[in-house]
Amino acid sequence: MKLLALDSSGLVASVAILDGETLVAEYTLNYKKTHSQTLLPMLDEIVKMTQTELSEMDAIAVAAGPGSFTGLRIGSATAKGLGLALNKPIISVPTLEGIACNFYGTDAIICPMMDARRQQVYTGIYEFCKEEIPEKESSEHQLVMHSIKEQCAIAVDELVEELNRLGREVIFLGDGVPVYREQILQKLTVPCSFAPAANNRQRAASVASLGAVYYAHGRTVTAAEHEPEYLRKSQAER
Repeated sequence: MKLLALDSSGLVASVAILDGETLVAEYTLNYKKTHSQTLLPMLDEIVKMTQTELSEMDAIAVAAGPGSFTGLRIGSATAKGLGLALNKPIISVPTLEGIACNFYGTDAIICPMMDARRQQVYTGIYEFCKEEIPEKESSEHQLVMHSIKEQCAIAVDELVEELNRLGREVIFLGDGVPVYREQILQKLTVPCSFAPAANNRQRAASVASLGAVYYAHGRTVTAAEHEPEYLRKSQAER
């Protein structure tokens, strides 16, 4: 199975190619330029460097939201265009689940945060749990990500209160962390850590990994059906 993965839901633009269990390539950029300037050239470069034909892809995974309205539109439009042209299904990966997947296997709960302005963040609360593999006779397990709290737009103080009630160690990551870090530390009563630079932003590799799981479970839509998930109205609509 080959997947192309795209993420332009935040400040980061990221493209990846996954072939089975091998991450063939990932191109991630977090530097000033807009996604309309970067995403397609990055895709073109990664395809050339890996001598890949896009027609080889089984599906296209894309970070479907929430996030930057403009970034989501660019990512979804790119995925839809490719899906329609190549007749490939789309795997809509919730943005926060994709970010949380950066910490696959941790015992702590994972709390990705994207700055949603007005003292709110786009967030969710996730954990990895062991599940037995039915067809395996050995004691081999697989780790499955579960949502303790589905992605939503929420006030920072309300999020911290919920984490305190859970009473477990938390890993924070995402572009909302530097904005609200001091506020979190003042009110959080459980142990916490903040993800390092290599793991604290969107990565198309994580979108691809989670997309492969969704693909195996038939969670795909046609390119015509795919739409980004904004979670709340744009400023112009409000």
